[in-house]
Amino acid sequence: MLKKVIAQLKDWFPAPEVHAHCDGPCGVYDPAAARITAEAVLSMTKKIIDLQPASNDPAAVVAYQNTLSRFIAIKEEQAQKTKEEILILWTDYFKPVHLEQFPDLHDTFWKAAKLCSACKVEVSLEHANELLDAVENIHKIFWATKNRDIVWYKAS
Repeated sequence: MLKKVIAQLKDWFPAPEVHAHCDGPCGVYDPAAARITAEAVLSMTKKIIDLQPASNDPAAVVAYQNTLSRFIAIKEEQAQKTKEEILILWTDYFKPVHLEQFPDLHDTFWKAAKLCSACKVEVSLEHANELLDAVENIHKIFWATKNRDIVWYKAS
């Protein structure tokens, strides 16, 4: 009986049909998080390259290895976070209509994700810089889809 009453109420007072252009409310998606983590990848890559043991003293070597392992862990973690952020944008925000505006959208994101992987397994200043450039390109594409000109800036 309750089902019949509810069905009748739905017929009398139908809910309006709604449409959303993405999976979340406006303002949820933003490439800024990917920029921050990509900058951290670049920063840690530079620190790893510049790091040298203070001497051949066993304690200095241990301290060097400890610092190096921490820098590597941070670099890999930040590269993974960058990948997660760009994949969320790619899979949740961008829709087929954006492909019409940016035909190379899939290739752009695929290559950026591959750069994240490269930065995790390598210590490459070239790849870290390329990753930050790729995130900048994603930033420009993202804001262009919203018809907004948001300035790209870096913390470093």
